[in-house]
Amino acid sequence: MKPSVFIVDDHELFRAGVRAELAEHVEVAGDAASVEEAVPAILHAAPDVVLLDVHMPGGGGVEVIRQVARQRPTQRFLALSVSDAPDDVIAVIRAGARGYVTKSISSAELADAVRRVADGDAVFSPRLAGFVGAIPAAQVDPELDQLTAREREVLQHIARGYLYKEIALRLGISAKTVEAHVSAVLRKLQLSNRHELSRWAAERRLVD
Repeated sequence: MKPSVFIVDDHELFRAGVRAELAEHVEVAGDAASVEEAVPAILHAAPDVVLLDVHMPGGGGVEVIRQVARQRPTQRFLALSVSDAPDDVIAVIRAGARGYVTKSISSAELADAVRRVADGDAVFSPRLAGFVGAIPAAQVDPELDQLTAREREVLQHIARGYLYKEIALRLGISAKTVEAHVSAVLRKLQLSNRHELSRWAAERRLVD
């Protein structure tokens, strides 16, 4: 079965080209030109992979990942960009992308990258692979990576000193759901209480 992909890029001609090139290999679930247009469309289409540009108005690919992951934490993202700048790669990987390829990639390689990300692999252009592997531990944290996007949000609010009821109001969920997320985070991080959570978050500079 072909994986489904949703394309996000603010250049219409580029989106059309990618759609045409991928059509034989994957199911194209839709496309969007902006962050505002992309987020609700992705949540509605629920594709296997979101293929997205890094630089777009309104926050770019990082903002798309952040907003979608809040409501669909299992969504997989593959960044496709003209940029191979370290800051861009780090930002999008930290946001939650499973891969980063440059727009010089061939159609066959791009289709293969989409399939691999859909299967759960991490995929990077050859010239980026060595760099990504060398990102400092502070940038790739195995403990942090095991938390869902929602669990990270709850963790950050706990670290800022908010009560369960206040977090519930801010995130639009119930206090019991907040409590369940906190319990899951404590279990995954092998911590005992919210004070330890706060210290853990502060050490990793997860709070402003």
